[in-house]
Amino acid sequence: MAQDDSPLPAQRRWTAACPNCGAPVAFRSAASAFAVCSYCRSQVLRDGEALRRIGDSAELFDDHSPLALGVAGRWRGASFTLVGRLQFRYAAGFWNEWHALFESPDGEADAPPRSAWLSEDNGRYVMTLPAPAPPGLPPAETLKVGAPLRLGDERWEVASVQAVRLNAAEGELPSRPVIGRGFVVADLRRASGEVATIDYGDPAAPSWFVGQSVSLDDLSLTGLQHASEKTLATRRLECPGCGASVTLQLEGTRTVACGTCAAVIDVSQGPGADLRHYGQAAGVEPQIPLGSVGELAVDGPRRASPADKASGRAAAGTTPALPWQVVGYLERVTVPEAGEEDQSFWREYLLYHRTAGFAFLVDADDGWSLVQPITGVPAQAGRRVELDGVTYQQRYTYSSRVTHVLGEFYWQIRRGERTRHADYAGTGLNARLKLNREQTGSGLAQEVTWSAGRTIDAETVRAAFRLPPEQAAALRRDAAPSVSAKATIGPQIVFWAVVVLIFVLMSRCDGDDRCADERATFGERSAEYRECVARGGAAPRTSGGSFGGGSWGGGHK
Repeated sequence: MAQDDSPLPAQRRWTAACPNCGAPVAFRSAASAFAVCSYCRSQVLRDGEALRRIGDSAELFDDHSPLALGVAGRWRGASFTLVGRLQFRYAAGFWNEWHALFESPDGEADAPPRSAWLSEDNGRYVMTLPAPAPPGLPPAETLKVGAPLRLGDERWEVASVQAVRLNAAEGELPSRPVIGRGFVVADLRRASGEVATIDYGDPAAPSWFVGQSVSLDDLSLTGLQHASEKTLATRRLECPGCGASVTLQLEGTRTVACGTCAAVIDVSQGPGADLRHYGQAAGVEPQIPLGSVGELAVDGPRRASPADKASGRAAAGTTPALPWQVVGYLERVTVPEAGEEDQSFWREYLLYHRTAGFAFLVDADDGWSLVQPITGVPAQAGRRVELDGVTYQQRYTYSSRVTHVLGEFYWQIRRGERTRHADYAGTGLNARLKLNREQTGSGLAQEVTWSAGRTIDAETVRAAFRLPPEQAAALRRDAAPSVSAKATIGPQIVFWAVVVLIFVLMSRCDGDDRCADERATFGERSAEYRECVARGGAAPRTSGGSFGGGSWGGGHK
């Protein structure tokens, strides 16, 4: 095996000929024992100074990722290079985990480079490091998505549990990839923003990885595949409903709607797979056309400074405005609970930015909001939660289903699938800030996702997307979310008369005010406080999807 002295700071590199095809196979770490030949896809084992062929790897699903072997960057002050990739398949499609090899620390030239994993996470990214497993990791079958999990002194929340299998591999890897191997992966989240993954590849001794959410800009990456940046690379397929040509432009598209017959096509299983699809009735024409680009700031909570905490104000409004492109549009409806009849409808626009990932612009009865998925989870205390120094009050819980879609989506949209929501609003001076919790799936395919953002006014939306002035009135929504679209004036008058009467009677009573949170947050004249009084302080039934957000998934997908 020859030593390659090409310039790679603080590292050495070894190369040898593939025993199957003769192409060079490189190892950057003396600790690495396995690699996949980039030419013939043979799996090779490093055996002393020679290579031994031990199997084959399947073809990688071309998902047009901007990442590639050889891309370099920095994280936590240390340089790394992407040297390998694992590609996994799960019920909703594929995702990649890139093997990042870090340089040896200064003064430790003889120390082996550290390995980490850069996982693609629904338009965002997560960097995790292997770590000693904490005592008491529970069996996969006992995990409950959305439930707290205490490991030692640390409290986590189970974000997703997925049955997966290894689909393909490439490059240099720390252990042998067993193609086709099935196992369970669980993703955990903490209020601090940390993420953890439990890999049950060996159920008797699960592997443990801990890290945090990152963006491509955070990593100062060089060598990205600019020629295949998501909106530039395209794939075409034939619609199984009508035969028309359908073009895919996003790297991780899982669902696409045919522009000719409106069929909803599942493309999550990759090329060559049967294209499952279903028809859909006509929906409302989106007010913001697909392909439109608008500059918006996804303002939300960040770590509050002492001054922020002293004033009770969130450190929001610091995110710069970015050009977001509308790539998808969907309509949702609430699913009535037992004994309920009213339903509420709302619309969501899926926005995309090549380095910031995805966001959602939500058009509901009570106005517009702009939200983006977050990695951490808030700390919960009853109907209140806290995230980054901001307190939020739960307003509504409800279930919904998707009724109409246009464009492309990075998650798999299943016909009739229900999503369970909980909406929260910031308190006091942070009342414009929003949180939304969503839960989807069942069995070994469940996930919980949190998103954060803020309300915005209709004029901001119109100006951002340069819509004509005459469209301003149509963009505004005046109805309160507790009033169904089917409500009539008569029942509303009776309802509010009863509310006022109860309000007056309760205001004369002594004792605790069970609606004190709503009064402090929204004021005594607010619809929220009066509705709470009318319910006698009980939790609300359902909402009209005030804050919205797509089912983007909580795991590394």
